[in-house]
Formats: sequence, structure tokens, C-alpha cells
Amino acid sequence: MTQAGPITTTQEKESIHLGLEVRQEVKRLAEQLAETAPGLLDEPRWLAAARDLSCALPTTVRTALRSFSADSGQAGAIQIHGLPVGPLPTTPTRRESVERTATVPASALVLCAMVLGEVVGFEGEKHGAMVHNVVPVPGEERTQSNAGSVDLELHTENAFHPHRPDFVALSCLRQDPDGEAGLRIASLRRAIGLLTAEEREVLAEPRYRTNPPPSFNGTGAAVAHRAISGAFEDPDVQVDFHATTPLDAGAARALAALREALEAVRDIVYFTPGDLAIVDNRVALHGRTPFTPRYDGRDRWLHRVFIHTDIRRSRALRKGGSHVVG
Repeated sequence: MTQAGPITTTQEKESIHLGLEVRQEVKRLAEQLAETAPGLLDEPRWLAAARDLSCALPTTVRTALRSFSADSGQAGAIQIHGLPVGPLPTTPTRRESVERTATVPASALVLCAMVLGEVVGFEGEKHGAMVHNVVPVPGEERTQSNAGSVDLELHTENAFHPHRPDFVALSCLRQDPDGEAGLRIASLRRAIGLLTAEEREVLAEPRYRTNPPPSFNGTGAAVAHRAISGAFEDPDVQVDFHATTPLDAGAARALAALREALEAVRDIVYFTPGDLAIVDNRVALHGRTPFTPRYDGRDRWLHRVFIHTDIRRSRALRKGGSHVVG
């Protein structure tokens, strides 16, 4: 039986380094999937093939991902090192850049994602594509979006949406040449003890509104919601510190306390090619440190997918049972 190699747990996140045999097997499966007809990432037949083939991933990889799906731990994040990348074209620079044709790196990401649940897209974001290119775009530098390069605020992915992702997976094809860009992750599970009981009670009341991000082109309604919800001792979080607005002074104070608590526990992940980071979007927020793009074809390039653990709950918003949430 192949082994994943050493599995080390830091204070902030579990980190899995794939051994040589496992890397080779994951690459073989990704190549097989990339060559599977019709070779289109958004096509239902290809996604079905990805689901089936994900069951053939090495046992230790599947075990780690399933365990993370059941309980993402105090960090609310996991890293896997050693996914296939291979020769790459130049980094895309187009706004709303996505992957449509199956490639080995995109296939490897989808295989891992399918162990956690079902890959989904959102109609309002990048035209419902399953695999997004997270790349800097000329003219978008100062936007609070995946196309920007300024500091990206900590946020729940698609915090405004009733069917926001359960997990967000980001795989690195190319890091920025200066190594400046880092994925910031802050777990509510680590931060919750820094809040007072009164602050938690306020945050658990519908005293906040969140606007859609720029990538949704302004679509979607901002309705009052709770910033934290669920079990008092282990709540879920629903906040975008750029787009979430408190509805009164007390709510503003509690939100400021939450921001301070999350910043106190946040971690920064610096990618190398072949790294995969998965964030539990229910309990952890993520963002990005600023960096300086060069637009010379060698800029930072990540693939991103969204994952639902229970795709049935969004069925009414998915036309014809597709993977695209309206």
C-alpha cells in the first residue's frame, strides 16, 4: 500500500507531504482524468468521471481528506504538498479567467475536492465555471477580489449567499516571483475564546448585512444576517470584513472585537507549486497579503474550486440539476 509520507500537524493547520509513490499515483490519476471525454471541466459527464476516479486516490490521501471533511479541527484548514503541476503556459491576465478544458493540475484539484463533496460554481461569478484562475489582472490591482493584488480582507467566501461554499480549495501552479503573496487564514474556533459572552450574543443576532463581492458584478440581495450562528461553543461564521456592514453601534463594536480576535490568531500560508490549501468556509476566514504583479507571464497563478458537502440543499437554485448555483 502506498503511503502519503509524513503527516505533520502545526499549531495552525495539518500539513501533509505526499511521498514519491503517492505523488506518482495522484499524477497518473490526474492524467487519466484530464484525458477522459469530453475533457471539459464543467461538463456533467466529466464531473461524474471525476467523482468516480476520486475513489481511487491513495488511501492515506482519501483518509486525510475525509477526516478533515468530518472535522476540520481548530485551524479549519489543511495543506497538501506535492500535487502535479507540469509545464505551464504563461499566467493568464484576463478578467474573470477560468479553466474550461481539463488539464492535469485542474484535474488533480477536482479529484481531491470530490473526496470532500461536490464541486459547484455560482452563476453570478465567472459565469458558473467550476475551476477559477486566481491571477492578478491589470487595472484590478486595488479591487477586493481574486483579481486584485492589494491586501485582501479576511472573509467568508460568498458570505452574502445562502448557499455559500462549505469548503474553498486553492492549488498553486505558480507563486509570485517575489514570494510576497500569502494566504491568510483565521479560524473562529481559535478566536472564539477571545470574545466576551456579550459580544458573542450580539454577533449571533441578525444585525449585519453583506454585499456581494465585485466578482459577482453586483448581483444578489443583501439581507440581515447573523455574524456567527449555530452551537454557542462552536459556531459557524458569516463575515466579509470588506463587505459586511453592522446595522447599529452595538453590532459595530462586536464586529470590531471579532476582527481583532481573528487577527490575533491568523496564520499565513506561502505557496509553492503543487501545494493545495483547503479552508473550511464555515469556521475559518481567509484573505491575502499584498504583492506586486509584474504582468510578464510569470505572476502568481492559483486554481480555485468551491465545494458543497450537501449539494441537495441548493437544488432549487441549480437549473436542471447542474452544478451551477443561481
